[in-house]
Amino acid sequence: MLRKPAIKNIEEQRVAYVSFVGNYIGNVEVFASLFGKLGNWAGSKHLMGPNTVFMSAYYDDPGVTPPEELKLDACMTIEDSVEVEGEIKKKTLPGGKYVTMRAELSGAEDYGIAWEKIVEWLMQNKLGIDMSRASYEIYLNDPEEHPQKHHIVDICMPVNWQDSK
Repeated sequence: MLRKPAIKNIEEQRVAYVSFVGNYIGNVEVFASLFGKLGNWAGSKHLMGPNTVFMSAYYDDPGVTPPEELKLDACMTIEDSVEVEGEIKKKTLPGGKYVTMRAELSGAEDYGIAWEKIVEWLMQNKLGIDMSRASYEIYLNDPEEHPQKHHIVDICMPVNWQDSK
């Protein structure tokens, strides 16, 4: 189930992250590995709480960038004071105007369809993608805890948007 996209202002977020460069499209093992590393690190430091947000940040257009050059960060929100080490890095993801769409997906194979829908909406509304900022998938549930194993996610794509004042 895909909801109608809408323009929203997203606040910047401080995150810990693990990076990956390569073809992640449809590769659930890549995501499992990245979020496994992030989760093991955060769990050992007792950093996960009810307000922790997990997300993926994407920096490239898969239709243009060669698959082996695609960049992805698996992220989780953290407090500024959290120290990181090794593969775990931290940064601030920029905020701004994003087109967002809530999606309930039956599995990993449905993510591409949801992304196509949001790009189609952008084109219909004559809005440009701001490639200077990452696009996000914000994960709102654990599919293993959903009765039908569905993934509930907010897809967020940065837009070029001028406020008219």
